[in-house]
Amino acid sequence: MNQKIKRLRAEIEKNEGKIAALQEKNRDLRKELQAQENMEIVGLVREQGLSLEELAVMMRQIRENPIPPAYPTQNDQEVKNDA
Repeated sequence: MNQKIKRLRAEIEKNEGKIAALQEKNRDLRKELQAQENMEIVGLVREQGLSLEELAVMMRQIRENPIPPAYPTQNDQEVKNDA
């Protein structure tokens, strides 16, 4: 078999291994990021002295009656431009 073909196949295999390792590392980083974000959220809730039930009620109220943004978003501006 042509040496160049062998070398190219070997390089592809090596790159696929690196890609798999980086994908695994990204999965681990995403899990760590979510854990850190969750810890921050828990800290903020505890800082406000909210119980789990109070937090659930507050989240439900926000979902039912969302607070409009203080500033127009890009989507709002696009709607105005289309009108």
